[in-house]
Amino acid sequence: MSLAMDRALMALSLDEEDTPFEMPDLPGFTSAEENKLSLMGRLLNPERQRMSNLIIQMPRKWQKEGKVRGIALSQEKFQFIFNSEHDLQDVLDKGVQTHYEWVIVLERWKENPPEDYLQYIPLWVRISNIPETFYTVEAIGKLGDFVGKVELVAFDPSKPVTQNYIRVLVKFNVANPLRMSKALTYKGKSFVIHYNYENVQKRCFECFRLNHEKDYSPLVVRKRQEEAAERRSKVSPQSTPLQPFFKVCDPLKGVLADYQVGINPMNGRPKISKEVLEEMRRYLLADTGENREIKEYKIKQSVSLAEKDPVAQKLCLQLEAPPQVTKELNKGKGLVFDYSKKSETEQSGARREPAEKLMAASIKAHSSLILKRDNEVLLLRDKEESDGGYFSSRSDEPTGFSAGFYESGSAGFIKKHSYQRKRPPPKARRTQRKFTEKERGEILEGHRREGKQEVGCMKRKCGSEGERSRSISKAPCIKVIPNEGSPKL
Repeated sequence: MSLAMDRALMALSLDEEDTPFEMPDLPGFTSAEENKLSLMGRLLNPERQRMSNLIIQMPRKWQKEGKVRGIALSQEKFQFIFNSEHDLQDVLDKGVQTHYEWVIVLERWKENPPEDYLQYIPLWVRISNIPETFYTVEAIGKLGDFVGKVELVAFDPSKPVTQNYIRVLVKFNVANPLRMSKALTYKGKSFVIHYNYENVQKRCFECFRLNHEKDYSPLVVRKRQEEAAERRSKVSPQSTPLQPFFKVCDPLKGVLADYQVGINPMNGRPKISKEVLEEMRRYLLADTGENREIKEYKIKQSVSLAEKDPVAQKLCLQLEAPPQVTKELNKGKGLVFDYSKKSETEQSGARREPAEKLMAASIKAHSSLILKRDNEVLLLRDKEESDGGYFSSRSDEPTGFSAGFYESGSAGFIKKHSYQRKRPPPKARRTQRKFTEKERGEILEGHRREGKQEVGCMKRKCGSEGERSRSISKAPCIKVIPNEGSPKL
């Protein structure tokens, strides 16, 4: 047995090629239909962001528990599958998402993702310290273009601006650093524009990138390496010369200069897109009946004119759509409580009456309701008395529209009589209280009895004077009642 196993092991070859297995294109082997309602994401700082906690905490943070489930695809990539389109779009509308205060990238699932997939995030930028000369849509869009591709400008020239900044929505590349300021010059004057970013919490405070802390910044690491190399070799590193952009066989060689093409260091995007350069090459090589010099002159003239106008440079050379403009200044902020807004009546100068207190308003409303009901009852009673007939004969029942309360019983509705206290009106009571000293003495004298001691005073009671005379408090007897003997015990 061992001999056969040794021969089989010796027959194995380590250089054997592994033939790839082709997965079948069947419904049970693909989840493309389910992925249509999913978001793909990427962690920017995996050392500080735990994937397991993200899968559990993000649905709770989005308030979508039970409506979405997460899948950890790798240490950096993840996926969230939603039950409805509404929940998915609601998460996308929230803007920048963070986990452990570090930004994460979220994009909708695509079957054939492009090269820059999961590389951009929508970011609201506040541009402040703008000179009064540049309060235009074109100027603000150009200032926001230094951060990323501007997609929306929240600016309304017809309304007052109460904030010291203008908000723009940009498509930000997470590989680039966050720009904090930008120096400008206009007619010999210098300005410094400041940028602030909404919903961005943690970043590197050395290079202002979103994927590491300050201790792991490439600038800090490179500085330490250079200091160590300088201590070892005492020489400074030599910079490599820049390579030319156009090759010798390129038709645009000599037509455009190297500074007109390549990457713009201001925004990190190409100065002239690849599609425009390809069209220029086709135009130079095409047989249109024009001389080579005329074609080159047209290209040079078109590029020079477009470079003078920032809007034309973005539209014609970079093939970027102009940013949209919205008059909703707080777009993307969520719930905003603005107490500075006034009603239309206050803006027109109309004077508002002071609002009534809650108790006074309720009493007033209740009084008006009772008055209205009494008026209706009186009208119905007048009608019944004038008509006679059926309603007057049924006046004691609820259908007779008489005033009062009713309660249900076995024999139908029975009128509920309210208890009324039997006492004279206040005016009569005040009249009864006013006794002269002479009358008071006569009343007390009439109530004195032999062998009794007077204690207290007369009790006031509604009724005649004879009834009032009986309400006097009596004291216990002092002497034995004569001719009746002692009391029996």
